[in-house]
Amino acid sequence: MTLPDFRSPEFLRDHCDRILAFYQPNVVDTVNGGFHQNFLDDGSVFAPGSKHLVSSTRMIFNYCNAYRQSGEGRYLELARHGLDFLRTAHWDATRQGYHWTLRGQAPDDQTNHCYGLAFVVLALSACIECGIESARDDLYRAWTMLNEKFWQPQCGLYADEATPDWQQLSSYRGQNANMHSCEALLAAYRATGDEAFLQRAYTLAHTVAVTLADKADGLVWEHYTESLDIDWDYNRDDPKNLYRPWGFQPGHQTEWAKLLLLLHRERPEGWMIERARQLFERALETCWDSARGGILYGHAPDGSICDDDKYFWVQAESFAAAALLADATGEEIYWQWYDRIWAYSWEHFVDHAHGAWYRVLDRNNRKYSQEKSTAGGKCDYHTLGACWEVLALVSDQ
Repeated sequence: MTLPDFRSPEFLRDHCDRILAFYQPNVVDTVNGGFHQNFLDDGSVFAPGSKHLVSSTRMIFNYCNAYRQSGEGRYLELARHGLDFLRTAHWDATRQGYHWTLRGQAPDDQTNHCYGLAFVVLALSACIECGIESARDDLYRAWTMLNEKFWQPQCGLYADEATPDWQQLSSYRGQNANMHSCEALLAAYRATGDEAFLQRAYTLAHTVAVTLADKADGLVWEHYTESLDIDWDYNRDDPKNLYRPWGFQPGHQTEWAKLLLLLHRERPEGWMIERARQLFERALETCWDSARGGILYGHAPDGSICDDDKYFWVQAESFAAAALLADATGEEIYWQWYDRIWAYSWEHFVDHAHGAWYRVLDRNNRKYSQEKSTAGGKCDYHTLGACWEVLALVSDQ
């Protein structure tokens, strides 16, 4: 197989176009509103009424950035279409919260998740960057909700989950919602210039990637108690849990590496590059599959692999982190990692027949099913976002 130049701006633009083209024919749900979120490999839709806040917001992000990259009005219209559905179907003015899942337009799960609210902030920030000025009020309302409902000032961290009526907060504390809150708040800062967003992103990054990571030998563990002690047993019997898997997640080590480098651009401190380097290198040292290629999903505290599947988002976040590390350090080894991860993904994850990426493969790089994208599980936000991040980098060189 002749490989393309993965560092080429032309390649990255074309690849994003091909991903977007996969969704284009069937993405608009003309019956229920919003977007279809469940796609088979050939682009056909299944479970058409199933909607998830995470996918609804990530798809707004996708179309906002597609518009900013291309200037094509159809993407801006899709972003507006998604924003309308977020406001009219996911938002519940009565209880002042966003529905987690929907069946059609009817709420299916009304649990309040910090993770979901983080993606609301990300989507609204993307809208503002596209010139949709009406999203600014929505953004600051979501920011107020994050702080009033989830912020734990004594911990420097957001709590994770509240009952639909906001009366009870779960004792669970996790890094994943805080990682995506950091991502979203960096985006909010870029969209508005409001220093409060940058300061909170900095606090989250330092709490998770330094204070908590130092409790786990410098790696980011997923689960904590209310007092921020490491919970080594949470979901031990459920390592494949969609949002709260057990074990160290190499994809989250590299995703934090990426976020630390993005934070470094806005508020540079030396520890950010060094910690990013450590997280990336240890993740790849432990979980790169030297026999079959690709990054394995999870490892136990003793370094043994606890989940040997390979997920699309892990590869995407890791090649983005590699490119940012190459740029920040000037070291060619990170570009070599970038090319290696891309070459594996190009061969095994990219669907060259229909477009977009497969969601999950086994250790032998075989698909489990024909489900390419699922509500809450995949809409190619990771792959598109990673490509756009690298595109911005290589276009400036």
